[in-house]
Amino acid sequence: MSEGGDEVKRLRSWLTLRLFHGIFILTRGMTLGVRAACFDPEGRVFLVRHTYVPGWYLPGGGVERHETVRAALEKELREEGNLLMTSAPELFHVYYNSRVSKRDHVVLYRVDVEQTEPRLPDREIAEGRFFDLDALPNETTTATLSRLRELRGEVPPTDLW
Repeated sequence: MSEGGDEVKRLRSWLTLRLFHGIFILTRGMTLGVRAACFDPEGRVFLVRHTYVPGWYLPGGGVERHETVRAALEKELREEGNLLMTSAPELFHVYYNSRVSKRDHVVLYRVDVEQTEPRLPDREIAEGRFFDLDALPNETTTATLSRLRELRGEVPPTDLW
């Protein structure tokens, strides 16, 4: 894609995120998200690529009003990857995500999963699949790489996403 096309894509992603967070400011006192490092029996991690922002991410999403973090986790894994937890999720860390807003927090879990069927692309998810930890895609986000290094014990967890 041309440099101008990349800039338009980045601007569209930024505007979309700002719109969502503008809505959240009006409807929520604080935003809370949940993400999971999901591993299959071969030890591969599941990552998703969204249609509205560049890069590969750990699956997850927002915790809605009157929803538990566990229920949000199960819902997001099902929706983003057709993933079913095969073990109890292990709470890894809670992060402050000031890059998104001054009110955003992310709860990160580590969980074993199986994919019940391939996840087909739609308006939200462009692609999702399992990767060996030593063969992650080049477009894996910095935050995702940092969380995986923390989970592997290579660096201590930070409080900032």
